[in-house]
Amino acid sequence: MKQKILHLFLLMFLTIPVIAQKRLGVSSPDGRLQVAVLLTDSIGYQLLHDGKLILSADAIAMKLGNGNAFGIKSQLKQAKTTLVKEKIDAHFYKRSQINDEYSELTLDFKQDFKLIFRVYNEGMAYRFVSSGKKDFIVNEELASFQFPKDYKAYIPYVKTKEKTLEGQYFNSFENTYDYSLLSEMNSNKLAFSPMVVELDGGKKVCLAEADLQSYPGMYLYNPDGKTALEANFAAYPKYTKQGGHNQLQQMVTSRQPFLAKSKAQTKFPWRIAIVTTTDKALADNDMVYKLAEPSRLKDVSWIKPGKVAWEWWNNWGLSKVDFVTGVNNQTYKAYIDFASKNGIEYVILDEGWAVNLKASLFEVVPEINLKELVAYGKSKNVDLILWAGYYAFERDLEKVCKHYSQLGIKGFKIDFMDRDDQEMVDFHYRAAEIAAKYKLLVDFHGTYKPTGLNRTFPNVINYEAVNGLEQMKWTGPEMDMVTYDVTMPFIRMVAGPVDYTQGAMRNATKRSHRGINDEPMSQGTRCRQLAEYVVFESPLNMLCDRPDNYEREQECTDFISAIPTVWDNTIVLNGEIGQYITTARKKGDTWYLGSLTNWDTRKLELDLGFLGTGDYVAEIYQDGVNANKIASDYRKDRISIPVNRKLSITMAQGGGFAMKIIKK
Repeated sequence: MKQKILHLFLLMFLTIPVIAQKRLGVSSPDGRLQVAVLLTDSIGYQLLHDGKLILSADAIAMKLGNGNAFGIKSQLKQAKTTLVKEKIDAHFYKRSQINDEYSELTLDFKQDFKLIFRVYNEGMAYRFVSSGKKDFIVNEELASFQFPKDYKAYIPYVKTKEKTLEGQYFNSFENTYDYSLLSEMNSNKLAFSPMVVELDGGKKVCLAEADLQSYPGMYLYNPDGKTALEANFAAYPKYTKQGGHNQLQQMVTSRQPFLAKSKAQTKFPWRIAIVTTTDKALADNDMVYKLAEPSRLKDVSWIKPGKVAWEWWNNWGLSKVDFVTGVNNQTYKAYIDFASKNGIEYVILDEGWAVNLKASLFEVVPEINLKELVAYGKSKNVDLILWAGYYAFERDLEKVCKHYSQLGIKGFKIDFMDRDDQEMVDFHYRAAEIAAKYKLLVDFHGTYKPTGLNRTFPNVINYEAVNGLEQMKWTGPEMDMVTYDVTMPFIRMVAGPVDYTQGAMRNATKRSHRGINDEPMSQGTRCRQLAEYVVFESPLNMLCDRPDNYEREQECTDFISAIPTVWDNTIVLNGEIGQYITTARKKGDTWYLGSLTNWDTRKLELDLGFLGTGDYVAEIYQDGVNANKIASDYRKDRISIPVNRKLSITMAQGGGFAMKIIKK
């Protein structure tokens, strides 16, 4: 529910034609960000921070199939400026309530469209809105992000061997970051958003999008070696065929000469430029969530976030049992027992429970009796989530949701979409809506980054689109996961939650890590794995390791199992992109704190002044003195929080620090 505090309309109202009006302006509530909209035969804008130009575009437009265009030789009817100050009650998020304060400039044009600019203290966004009465085709969108200098950027290129841009539209949206000058970007490669550009004086701009509905997602690339990024979009599929991973994907074989089939009154995605002067502010930004459509669900009481005992990462691992582990009821009952003992809400049945190569979720392997497992789980207060390949889920969507909801299944982890064209974006909304109808959670894997769907349909409880811990199963030191861990929170996590799947109890140094499928390990220390449950936003959070590994490390397991997955408040205390980060999160009267470093040993002075008055005690987990050689080495202590609220911590190479704080 939104509670409106202040709403001022019609601060500026113009009815003069575009020829007479060359420049319109709107500023953030604190006045530090200014947007100048330039109207000639095209529409451009300039974004200034403290009076200095940081970003611009010569022309933003949408070319339509009927020969018309939004933003080319358009005639302005009127302009309206609005100041809004609201509070958003958030569901299953990093804070329970969000301050939503912005200035909005709405430009209404005779060509049946509006262009809306919003300026927050923390950034700018704009969107096109159709105001006509007829449906239409979008052939092309022009969107560019021009920087005044050749800055360096953190670039998440599409990970693929495909050389053509067309071929790169099929990807899993997972990669590490290249750090290079804008002019040195590979002109033959697409990058997915969010992307961060590093300005002078510690300022940064993060480019993202929000409220992506019935429209392709935005890629970014630099085709000509200049200091500008151009938007790029996958065209609408013309023909697809079943194929890909285990025949569970729809492969696009040809595309239409247009981007989208759009309805009258369509609200197109927000194009966002987040502006920060400190990295920690970037890691704690709410703009994507704020700009998304509010929840369509009136009742969210049935949605239960929590943690999941997960078998795929550890290859269905169990030891000291009298049966062969794998995709069978005996193995899953053991996982249910472990979850029940440790207060873990869910167990997932990942790929393998449905007959392979059939692309049907109604053909269950003979080793699995789902009805029996559901009943066994309920007797232990543990619910089940099922993995589903995209095509198998999509082809029988409502039938699948209805059947498994009635069976007692609580959600689906849907995988291998690997596209973000309009057809696939539509699937995400359709899947979320029908799943909600049958009170099912959705965890989207093999998918594009979140753009606010988790606000519109709060049963969308998590997203992958992250270079997560699964990578450690098949890569060695050539994959620098430790650096990625302290880079991703400032970039990818700006868009929304991540299903990173941390929790490894086998931990390795930079020298000792190697990929082993049956007994995988993490890079970095044990305390790093604990701290990631605090630093990474993840309303449905996996425990990736084997139950018996957790049982041998019960002290760490107790800490993990107690950590909430949604929060009343979040504060990023410090951080530098690619170097380190410290995040504190509150649930009820309890605070959790997590800190991560890169491969450098690091000492930090923490200011815990956010605790306020009173006496506090803390349970702390810190890297052991030998953690640089034995990554699993850690120590647990119980301390009183100093009266001056200052605390010094030290982390090993690839290390971490985790803490639970309670009031006496």
